[in-house]
Amino acid sequence: MNGRRVVAISDIPEAEAFILHWGEMGSHWGVNRSVSQVHALLYLSDRPLHAEEICDELGLARSNVSNALKELQGYGIVRRTHVSGDRRDHFLAETDLWDMLMKIVIERKKREIDPTIMVLSDLAAQLEGREDVPAHIRERIGRMHDFMGTLANWYDDIRRLPRSTLIALMKLGGKVARFVPTRNQTGN
Repeated sequence: MNGRRVVAISDIPEAEAFILHWGEMGSHWGVNRSVSQVHALLYLSDRPLHAEEICDELGLARSNVSNALKELQGYGIVRRTHVSGDRRDHFLAETDLWDMLMKIVIERKKREIDPTIMVLSDLAAQLEGREDVPAHIRERIGRMHDFMGTLANWYDDIRRLPRSTLIALMKLGGKVARFVPTRNQTGN
């Protein structure tokens, strides 16, 4: 391989610890452990890897790796590429952390938040004016719909900001509240 020695990522204890931890965290985030470990390996790799290399590095079955690669490509954080002289597909992970975060958030919103808003909208419409349903149920479903809609609108507004502005806002943390006029609110 171009005269350079390729070190297995899994032979580096810190890299192995990162991959194992990322897999564990993935399961907390609702992502399959194998998917998270494949992502971690590709993120750490300095070159595109083909599926067999991924299987060998992680000790995973080919079917697990194939499913993981499809899932990661669906999120847009791994892409397929070709290596000259090799007919196999190779894979690269997004290494720009901001781009990775944004792609994950966009996909999770599309998969989780948008369908929930649609269901809540339908339920709120069905409950409107119904006297046979307790008022607190109508009110709480309506409030949840409003809240989720506000959250989605806020996300869409924030997403349009330039990266430099978003990073500055993140670094401000809670200090950003100093710039926002507030009223006494109960948190509803």
